[in-house]
Order: sequence, then structure tokens, then C-alpha cells
Amino acid sequence: MTARLRRAYGRLRLGTRLALGLGVLSLVVFAVVGTALTTYMRNYLSDQLDAQLGLAQVAQSKSIAEQGTLQGKKYYRWYYAVYDVSDGTPVLRSPEESTDLPEDIAGLTAVARAQIAAGTEVLRTDRLEGQGEYRLRACEVEPGVVLVSGAPMDDIENTVRRLVTVQVVAFGLALLALVVFGRRTLRRGLKPLSDMAHTAHGIASHDLTESAARLPARADGRDGGPEVAELRTAFNTMLEHIDDSLAVRAEAEQRLRRFVADASHELRTPLMSVRGYADLFQYAAANEPAERDRHLARLRAEAARMSVLLDDLLLLARLDAAEVEAPLRPEDTDLTGLVREAADAFRAGHPDHPLTVATGPGPVRLRLDPVRIRQVLDNLLTNAAVHTPAGTKVSVAVSAGPGTASVRIADTGAGIPAADRARVFDRFYRVDRARSRDRGGSGLGLAVARGLAEAHGGGLRLEREDGLTVFTVTLPRRPPH
Repeated sequence: MTARLRRAYGRLRLGTRLALGLGVLSLVVFAVVGTALTTYMRNYLSDQLDAQLGLAQVAQSKSIAEQGTLQGKKYYRWYYAVYDVSDGTPVLRSPEESTDLPEDIAGLTAVARAQIAAGTEVLRTDRLEGQGEYRLRACEVEPGVVLVSGAPMDDIENTVRRLVTVQVVAFGLALLALVVFGRRTLRRGLKPLSDMAHTAHGIASHDLTESAARLPARADGRDGGPEVAELRTAFNTMLEHIDDSLAVRAEAEQRLRRFVADASHELRTPLMSVRGYADLFQYAAANEPAERDRHLARLRAEAARMSVLLDDLLLLARLDAAEVEAPLRPEDTDLTGLVREAADAFRAGHPDHPLTVATGPGPVRLRLDPVRIRQVLDNLLTNAAVHTPAGTKVSVAVSAGPGTASVRIADTGAGIPAADRARVFDRFYRVDRARSRDRGGSGLGLAVARGLAEAHGGGLRLEREDGLTVFTVTLPRRPPH
């Protein structure tokens, strides 16, 4: 039975359980207040009756002492008994009226004996046979004479009974109103929680497997107080975080699809070239050796181009998994020496682009992978030469601060459109999609350069300053942990 009640209670809504708990607590409070009030009223009425008995016995004792008779005012249903106790045993005097004594006087006699033993006034509550409960008081009138008076307690009991009835009815109505209106108030206060639950159910029914899945639902409203507002804020923050995560996942999936498509397309071109030159080579194998050597050279060139593309893809994959396999071999290196070497190679390969180099007064010692940083510099310089017309000026400047060193590569070309600057570091992305692959490259150079710079704990950024296109490589003076 208890387990069944617990299961039924557990199935109730939170507002109903709170209302019931409030009702039980109120019932306990009402019971304590009612008991204290009833006890106080009973004691107060009993004290009033004791005082009335004492005042009545004072007047009656004077009458007995002066006149030897019990005269004066007598109350309805009160009993009066006079005992002679000169020899230590109470002996009842004959009553003046038959109504002065009850049929059973054992209770009055017992109080008289108690007064003889105590030597002072005695108060006692006793049940008289056929009469109900009486408040009995015994006092000494004069030496050897004891007066015992008894007053009925029916009025006290009736008053207390009516008081208990009024309390039960009033407390019951108050408890009912408290539960009903308290439940309504609690349901209204907990409505924001119900709204959040409905929002959560709506999210649970939303298909999050789609790549473009978003969570437009939010818990709104201003009711419920500061605690509910704090919970609502945390709930919406969690939804924002999930929504942002879904957006990042969708973007990552889209980039992955684009990356796979671009990689397949980039690899398909040299593979088709290799296949075509292989067919030509097979056909030209029986022809003159000069034509055969020319096709073999083109075949090797396409294979080398595909090898470079695969090397770049492999390097990017290793940079993405740097926690597992670090593609760097750092050593103490002079950054200015690397810049001069890259500048010399650039002048030899691109004599039509004037190059100025500013390396500062002294060496800049860093712990880095010289091969990879040289690759970064070569990629950026080659990018400046490939995407600008002949005669475009290119400059390289090295600067060192307290915590970082930077290499600034700028050119005076037309620049990169603002709409494309945010994506120039994406893999396989080309600003000019009409540019041939032989001239424009595969679109991996800037992605590789940025990945290598970040692998060293630095970064690579693109800016447009005073008509110059500026790529800045930043490297820490201390290597990352």
C-alpha cells in the first residue's frame, strides 16, 4: 500500500506535489496552533472557575464561622459540604438543602481528607457519579471545620468543544483554499518550466542529422522570478551553444565535401594527363626517339606536379593531426638568414619583380623548423609573383618584439577583393577561378603556409594597407609547449 502511494505521488506534477507539501505543512502548523489555543483557553477558563470558587468560599466561610450555617448566594448545580474534622476524620454535617449534596459524596469526602492532610486549600478535578466532571475546592473555615465546594465543568467543556469545532472548520477551509489557490499560483509560477519542457520536446523531435539543421526554438518570457530567469538564461545559452556547434559541424561538413571535390578535381587533371601521355608514349614508342623523349618528359612533369599536390595534402593532414604526429623538427635558427635565402631564391626565379629586403641590424634567433618556415616564405613570395604583373614591387621586412618576431611580405599589386580575403586561406580556394592551374597553382599554398605558421605557435594574416597587399607571419620567440 505504501509503495503504491509512493508511485502515485511520484507520478504527480511538481506543482501538485508542492501544493500537497504546502498543505501538509500548513496542517501541521494549524494543528500546533489549534492545540496551543485550546490548551490555553481550557487553562484560562479553569483558572477563572478556581477564582470563582475561592471568592464564593470566602463569603460562605464567614457565614459558617459567625452563624454556624451555610448562607449566602448559591450557584445552580454547585455542591456544598461542611465537614467536622476535629478528630482528624471528616464527618459530614446535615445539609441545609437537599440540593447542596450530590448522591455520591465520595469525591467531596476525599477532597476533605486531602485538605486535612495538607493543612491548606486543595483543588481537584473529579468525576461525580451521574453528574460529570466537577472542580472541587476544600478550605478550612475554622479549626475543626472544613468546607468543600464543587462547581460543574460542563460550561468549560462546551466552550472548548465549540472552540475546537470552530478551529477545525476554519482551519479546514483555510487549508482547502491554500491548496487550491496555492496550486494555481504554483502552476502559474512553474509555467516557464513547462514552456522550457515543451521547447526541449520540440528540439527532441527536430531532425539534427541534416547538415543544415539549426535550433530556432528558444525559451522566452519574463515570468517566474530571478531563479527561473537564471534557468531560462542558462537553457537558452545551452541552445545557442548547440546551435553554434551544429552550424560549425554543418560548415565543416560542407568544407569537407568541397575539399574532397576539389582534391578529386585537382588530382583528376594530372591523372588524365598522365594517362594521355602514357597512351601517346606507347603510340610514339615506335616513332622517332625525339618525340618519345618529349612525351616522356611531359609524363614526368605531370607526375611531379601530382606528387607536389599530394605532398601538400599530406602535410595539411599531418598539421591537422599535430597532436598525434608533429610534422616539425625545430632547432635554433636565425630568422633573418632564412629571409635572405628566400629573397635570393626569389630574385633568381622572378627577376621581373623588384624585391627589397629589410632584416634589421642583427640576427633574430628563434627555435623553429627552418625547412618549414622557408617553405612558408617561398609560398608567400611565389604567391606575390604569380598573382601580380611583371614590374610589381615586392618587399620583405623582419621585425622582432619582446615576445614575438614577424616577417612582413608586401606587394604593390591590385590586391585581393574584400569579399575573398576571408577565404584565401581555405584549401583549393582561388580568387581568380579562370586562372590556369599551371600558372595559378592548386590553391593550397596559403593554406599550407598558415598551417605551418600556426604549428609553430604563431599565425599568418592578410591585410590591405596604403595600397599594399600585406601578408604578416608571426612567430613566438619561445616555442610552444
